[in-house]
Amino acid sequence: MEPAVQTQAQPKVKRGKRSPVDIVIHLVLALLTIATILPFYNVLLMSFSNSVAVSKQLIYLVPTVVDLSAYHYIIQEPRFLKALLVTVFVTVVGTAVNLTVTLTGAYVLSKTGYPGRRAVMALIIFTMFFNGGLIPYYLTMKNLHLINSLLVMVLPVAVNTFYLIICIAFFRTIPAALEESAKIDGANDIQILVRVVLPVAKPMIATIALFYAVDRWNEWWNGVLFMTNVNLLPLQALLRELLTNYAQVLSSINANISLQNTDLHPEMLKMAVVVVSALPIACLYPFLQKYFTKGVMIGSIKG
Repeated sequence: MEPAVQTQAQPKVKRGKRSPVDIVIHLVLALLTIATILPFYNVLLMSFSNSVAVSKQLIYLVPTVVDLSAYHYIIQEPRFLKALLVTVFVTVVGTAVNLTVTLTGAYVLSKTGYPGRRAVMALIIFTMFFNGGLIPYYLTMKNLHLINSLLVMVLPVAVNTFYLIICIAFFRTIPAALEESAKIDGANDIQILVRVVLPVAKPMIATIALFYAVDRWNEWWNGVLFMTNVNLLPLQALLRELLTNYAQVLSSINANISLQNTDLHPEMLKMAVVVVSALPIACLYPFLQKYFTKGVMIGSIKG
């Protein structure tokens, strides 16, 4: 008769208690999170408020009224739709041009056997610290016939040197065996870049695309500098104009009576401008979030 096998009950694993240090760290992180979110929350609520509520409290935490006067003032501007379309064009076309030039240039410069690579890199890095000045810049755009052209907000900023360096660092981390195997199969350099390298670089491409899209969406300086046609101003430049000229618009004799009766508080208009200018591009973050954390650190590790 075989002896009965006695099974010992496994002791339950008790969750360790949080140490005072962990509690302090969580409290500090919670306070930092609140301190980060609070300004955005305050901006959003103040943009939907009215002049009376804004005048009573500097920090607007509890919504007491919903007033869309600030947004109505912005949207009813006749040039608003045109400016929005200009900004969408600059963002879409500009980001495409940025990615095309940056990725192709970074791929070439990442090759150690490229003749003159160091000299080219030195010239590129030089542009990070020095420029020709505003007057030569304007004269160059004038000689290229880019005044009052939407391309003036796309072509002069086709490459960001910092983003280019990030792409170069990433391309150097890709194993050379991948490209060598593709060359054995008869692929040329363009096919290797499109079919082998870029699919591996999706996190980096998504991150750089997001950076470029934000830059192009916030474009206003070139629009103000090179656009004499007010119908070609980008959205950010138009919002800036509405904000700076608000007092003159309301006090002008020819101002619309409905605008004079609106009694907009300057802070309301400022917050509404912030929301209108930031909300559309902020909607891109959820779609690229899964790539962002990995892509923003890519290339920081030296291979």
